[in-house]
Amino acid sequence: MAKTLKKLVSCVILDLDGTLLNTDGVVSEVLKGFLPKYGKQWDGREAKKIIGKTPLEAAAAVVEEYGLPCGKDEFLSELYPVFSAQLCNIKPLPGANRLLKHLSGHGVPMALASNSSRGNIESKISYHQGWRDYFSVIVGGDEVTAGKPSPEIFLEAAKRLNREPSSCLVIEDSILGVTAGKAAGMEVVAVPSVPKQTDLYIPAADEVINSLLDLQPEKWGLPPFQDWIKGTLPTEPWYIGSPVIKGFGRGSKVLGIPTANLSTEGHSSLLSEHPSGVYFGWAGLSTRGVYKMVMSIGWNPYFNNTEKTIEPWLLHEFNEDFYGEELRLVIVGYIRPEVNFPSLESLIAKIHEDRRIAERALDLPLYSKHKDDPYLNSSLHSERNHA
Repeated sequence: MAKTLKKLVSCVILDLDGTLLNTDGVVSEVLKGFLPKYGKQWDGREAKKIIGKTPLEAAAAVVEEYGLPCGKDEFLSELYPVFSAQLCNIKPLPGANRLLKHLSGHGVPMALASNSSRGNIESKISYHQGWRDYFSVIVGGDEVTAGKPSPEIFLEAAKRLNREPSSCLVIEDSILGVTAGKAAGMEVVAVPSVPKQTDLYIPAADEVINSLLDLQPEKWGLPPFQDWIKGTLPTEPWYIGSPVIKGFGRGSKVLGIPTANLSTEGHSSLLSEHPSGVYFGWAGLSTRGVYKMVMSIGWNPYFNNTEKTIEPWLLHEFNEDFYGEELRLVIVGYIRPEVNFPSLESLIAKIHEDRRIAERALDLPLYSKHKDDPYLNSSLHSERNHA
């Protein structure tokens, strides 16, 4: 079905940190290890305040919030070498490589516009094959007089692309970036990097999506993706495993759907890498075998969870519970973003539709081959860090 065309654009300007790269996850890990030096513990409460800001502004926010006995410049100078050593560990967010390859392959001009310094941007993208060649223009925060939310950085990118601002599509993860893009007179797609904050973006952005996996370029007059297969999007396989734990008790009792909850302990980086949504793949139980699986990851907005959870549904009739058993998952594809529902009945109907899509897709050779992945049958303790 054709998507409603919002507006024709001729180029795309992308933010880097939090939009294409999971920089926020690495920043959190660095701060967790660094703040104890001052007798403080990073708990993530400053994440909302530092996203999208220049490094110096972000440092000032942390210093103020935690009452550190140093100035923002001193704090940044101490932290920067530690962070720089971790640049090689910053992973692309799901959908980033797919989007860049797609736009580049169709000759769509692209620019990077980030509040990070130009040198820092170049260092980050150097670890990702082909990324430097994707962008005909790169503008760093140190190349303009004012960073986001000022529109200057986006206007400079458009100027270097030789495009009118009105013909540019900005893709951003922060409120500051969205504000800057709209102030520049551009179309803006927001991909919020702060959990459960979508409502803050809706008044400002032209479209708000859950992740880059959900971007529909044809809405903006750009070439559409052609890689969806029977309602599913193939992804690079990713792995997670832990003993099955008791969840909220609503899977079987409220929904009539017996999900097998996994503990999120030790999986914080994996949870930060993968956006909320519905995925599917294969599940291996240590004493029972391998089964088809459809899985939700996120906050379950209908129930308004306060923590991100992992809830796989093994598509098999079991006669007994298997709490405590080792469960290993190989996730091979994506179905849809996490959304809220107006009623319990509509939620249940959608979950069963997800099940039907997953069951059919997993019979395709593209997906069925992963049933034999060694991770599903190996010892969880020896394979916990499988990547």
